[in-house]
Amino acid sequence: MTLAQALQTSAGIFRLNCIDDSYLEAGILLQHILKLSRVQLYSEGERLLTDSEIELLQQLVERRLLGEPSAYITGRKEFYGSDFYVDPRVLIPRPETELLIEAALQWVGDFEHSRSHSGQPLIIADIGTGCGAIAVALALGLPESIIYAIDISPLALDVARINCARHNVTEQVVLLQGNLLEPLPKPADLVIANLPYIKTPDLASLSPEIAHFEPLVSIHGGEDGLRVIESLLSQLEGKILPHSCLLLEIGRGQGSGLSSLLKRYIPHADCVFLSDYGGVKRVAKLTFRYV
Repeated sequence: MTLAQALQTSAGIFRLNCIDDSYLEAGILLQHILKLSRVQLYSEGERLLTDSEIELLQQLVERRLLGEPSAYITGRKEFYGSDFYVDPRVLIPRPETELLIEAALQWVGDFEHSRSHSGQPLIIADIGTGCGAIAVALALGLPESIIYAIDISPLALDVARINCARHNVTEQVVLLQGNLLEPLPKPADLVIANLPYIKTPDLASLSPEIAHFEPLVSIHGGEDGLRVIESLLSQLEGKILPHSCLLLEIGRGQGSGLSSLLKRYIPHADCVFLSDYGGVKRVAKLTFRYV
């Protein structure tokens, strides 16, 4: 069997089983097995697969048919142009979360331009770091910053540690285990958080890939989806500097609920919502006049 035939056959199986992006999914598995780039996947179509490669492909296709996400099967996921190790201990990074990185980099650029040079590194707190994708992406984009990456799960922090080492940012990213902002040792200039925001009633309608494989603690945000975010807001006092910024990823339709919480916990903050490519208000950007 040639590479092109393997790609065609696997994609056909996925399509018949209603798996979206069938060619992309098949290509991910073949790239993983054969250690190929995306370009090589299509330029080496006449390459013959060995019997062991065919057998491994069949095994991985079967795992995908059972609902296991490709990112867990291959142990990797691209996020903001970098490659990250992932496994079932952590949530798989989503493309929409890249909006958090873009908003953070833009805010930092404006902030650094407006403040007098203090010689002090920018302090960033990444809350609910998971695999460390946000912390690492910010470390790579802001090499002079110090990033405290916090997660309640020690298992997730083990994965984040792997990714910090992979991207050579272990001296810049400080991993801390604990509940939201509680372990943060000093006030931050920027707090960024992709916290659980799936509502309890919506859990039953999640795809099998999410419901059966990804950690529930990383997605369940309580009855209204805002329970964990509210806890974060309640901890802000003393953990964030004047004229700082808080960036939160939220779910579809949660803007009004979050606005009510903001009036209760931080009425001194100005809030704007940033939409993702689907037009969903995905990121809440809060800037503080004082704390």
